[in-house]
Amino acid sequence: MNKLPFEYQQALIAAKEASEIIIDFYEQGFTTEIKSDGSPVTQADLASSLKIQEHLIKTNIPVLGEESIHPEFEIRKNWTKNWCVDPLDGTKEFIKKNGEFSVCIALIENNTPTFGVIAWPIKKKILVGGEGFGVFIVDFEDIDQNNKWEKLETKSSKNNPLVVLGSRSFHSHSEDYIENLKKNHTEVVFKEKGSALKFFDLASGTADIYPRFAPTMEWDIAAGQAILNELGGEVLNVETGKPLTYNKENLLNPFFIAKTKPMI
Repeated sequence: MNKLPFEYQQALIAAKEASEIIIDFYEQGFTTEIKSDGSPVTQADLASSLKIQEHLIKTNIPVLGEESIHPEFEIRKNWTKNWCVDPLDGTKEFIKKNGEFSVCIALIENNTPTFGVIAWPIKKKILVGGEGFGVFIVDFEDIDQNNKWEKLETKSSKNNPLVVLGSRSFHSHSEDYIENLKKNHTEVVFKEKGSALKFFDLASGTADIYPRFAPTMEWDIAAGQAILNELGGEVLNVETGKPLTYNKENLLNPFFIAKTKPMI
């Protein structure tokens, strides 16, 4: 692989260093507050956000993140590129200390995610990929040695039994949808996992589909969508059947189904 573009380098470094900050809080303790929308936020969320901003600002690409101030849509609608960031995805899992939390950074170009980074702080691994770039699993210590990166390939077949992913802390699937899957597949197993770590399973081929019939925000899914797209998978709006779009006026995602290529 050739030298990484500067923007990609900064995203990888940001994800790694933010993960290290998160783990420090995880091991040493942290305080938690409740935001106006009822969701929790910890010192780790905020410190991670600042570290990511520190690196991404060097790219001269605007940042839209969960814990940052959001410019008005009148400004954002003119962006042709932006970063979409969740500095600590799975805060509830972080608080529960079950290890299933992540750092998500995506590059959005003309409302489409083209590059994504999902870091797994506990495992010290990063899932990274994007349009024309490939998809890789990277150890933290190897982010500047891409000859050591593990390249992931598109699955040639679906799992048997079919593996369906769901949220650890939210009821996120439709019972009717699951029943319909069971009509078309001999056996279906359901696996719960927190945060964007579900995309590790989808990208690596150990799961097939992630139906989400519960609220998510753009920064929760953008990185995963960029990665799945490069592997031939997709993240589709349940109502329209079209890929999710980003930097919308309302940053809430519609209900969606994320799936690997063999499910298409």
